[in-house]
Amino acid sequence: MKKQLAILACKAASLVGRWLGKGSSMPGKVALKICPDILARLSLPENVVAVTGSNGKTTTVELLVAALEKNGKTVCWNKEGANQIEGVATMLLRYADLRGRVRCDMVVMESDEQYARHTFAFLKPSLFAVLNLYRDQMTRNGHPEYIYDRIAEAISPEMDLFLNADDPLTACLSSLGRNTTWFGVAEGVLEEEKGVYDDGKYCPCCGGEMEYAYRQFATFGNFACQHCDYERDKPDFEAVSYDEESGNFTVSGRAEATLHTGLKTPYSLYNMLAAFSLAVMLGVDPHGAAQALSSHRLKSGRAQRWNVGGKDIMLLTSKHENSVSYDRSLSLAAKRGGKVLVMVDAISRKYFTGETSWLWDINFNKLNVPEVEHIVLAGQYACDLAERFSFTDIPQEKISLMRDLDRLPELFDDRADQPLTVVTCFSDRDKFIRRLPAEAQREEIA
Repeated sequence: MKKQLAILACKAASLVGRWLGKGSSMPGKVALKICPDILARLSLPENVVAVTGSNGKTTTVELLVAALEKNGKTVCWNKEGANQIEGVATMLLRYADLRGRVRCDMVVMESDEQYARHTFAFLKPSLFAVLNLYRDQMTRNGHPEYIYDRIAEAISPEMDLFLNADDPLTACLSSLGRNTTWFGVAEGVLEEEKGVYDDGKYCPCCGGEMEYAYRQFATFGNFACQHCDYERDKPDFEAVSYDEESGNFTVSGRAEATLHTGLKTPYSLYNMLAAFSLAVMLGVDPHGAAQALSSHRLKSGRAQRWNVGGKDIMLLTSKHENSVSYDRSLSLAAKRGGKVLVMVDAISRKYFTGETSWLWDINFNKLNVPEVEHIVLAGQYACDLAERFSFTDIPQEKISLMRDLDRLPELFDDRADQPLTVVTCFSDRDKFIRRLPAEAQREEIA
């Protein structure tokens, strides 16, 4: 009886929540209050895939679902991005009938790194994908090895794993599950990008010094410990070539295909490679998966583009407190050149903090190229940004401050031939978008 009441309450709360714009976690919270073990009482399809990691969860899940749905599968997934146990409960109960049968071909759920263990206490995914582990939201998450320990608590011996072969910390998880499928990027496919710090210097297993035959960025690369036998596993799905100009890349291994990514960054390649690999593992034909992914336009808004009176404006949403994410956005901004706006007005949308030490982990020197003509530092933390930029090699005459966001429209009225690239976070993204002029024309990133 409690199960049926929880399902009904969740469905009713979802209808109210959608009307109020708060329908992603609240209905699940109501259901869990009524029946705390409701997730354990559900009848799930055979394939239940969970995706976690410091970066790329939302994007990879959206891409994977697109590949599955375009190839005839019905998928239950948390499209709103609510990835803790309450959000997962909302997602599953929306698809459940009153007997608790989740009506779909498969479940794909984004899982928060810290809280997957709470969700998995009630339901075990048949496949658990961990995309990466590195410094992220230090105020909330602490060190990456702390997050490793939390994810390790979520893994059970009968669980199949899908892991990033290029990331030494993530790859350590393979000993905890049943079977591991690996994905990665081959040597020479991406240019090496150095960060401010080196978290890949020491082996996560024994603490000995690591050596890399080649390196992509952050800790990613072909690693081998000099003190124990820990080394990179050969990927089952590997990106073996990448044309940065066209955005096309080739996958080899268990399946072969050529894919296209509109946002030409290393992140996009890894996210799309993961989504392609998972889709093939779930029974989608490689050609069909490649076609679906190459034609999909992301709805998560991580990268958006507008034309304002002939001026090319691109918004790149990076996670504050995540230097690897920021570094990738800065690399793309540097290639585009022109004017770059770095905006930090609120550090997080989930909790309040004024802690800005994470700014010192970001390699802002990436903007020290002739193509970048002017850098604007905006928002409440513009002075913190200015202090950080004073320790870069960027000429100070290239940098200006704009604490008042109502002045942002000034950036739209200057030279039409000078592109504007905006690097900010989810907490600040909409503050920029709502200040765009009415005549701004949205453009596809193809």
